[in-house]
Parts: sequence; C-alpha cells; structure tokens
Amino acid sequence: MSAVPFDTLRFATKLQAGGFSVEQARAAAEAFAEATSQEIATKADIATLRNDIRSDGQIMERDLKIWFGKMMAWQLTAIAGLLGIATAVVKLI
Repeated sequence: MSAVPFDTLRFATKLQAGGFSVEQARAAAEAFAEATSQEIATKADIATLRNDIRSDGQIMERDLKIWFGKMMAWQLTAIAGLLGIATAVVKLI
C-alpha cells in the first residue's frame, strides 16, 4: 500500500489566503495531514487480496468436499452395519 503525499505548507498558505490566521492554518494543515496519512490500497493490492480470497475459497471448497465424502462413507458404513444387525436379528427370530 502507498501513502498519498500531502503538501502542508501549500495547504496552510491557501488557508491563510482564505482568512485563517497563521496558527489556525498551521493547526488545520497538520490535522489534515495526520488524518490523511493512512495508507491507501492500490489496484495491485486489491488484486492480490482478491486472488488470496479466491484461493482460500477454493481450498475451503476442496476441504468441504473431502469432509462431506468422509461423512457419506461413515454413514453408509453405519447403515450397512445396522442392516447386518437387523438381518441377524431377523434370522434369529
């Protein structure tokens, strides 16, 4: 990410030309510079993040399919076991 450059002297000069005192212009310029000094995401940053999210989504989808397959196998095994027990009970009766 990159920060946007800000010319505090030019900003303060324009404020003074608009009627601000030197102290007011200096304080306003410093406050504005501090408030806008946050980093801004570039298109490349956003594209990288988008690719990371897409990749994470694909990994989650793959893991979910594996988990679902394991659950289906476990359920089929349990059903087969229950059918075996039911068959044995019916034969004993």
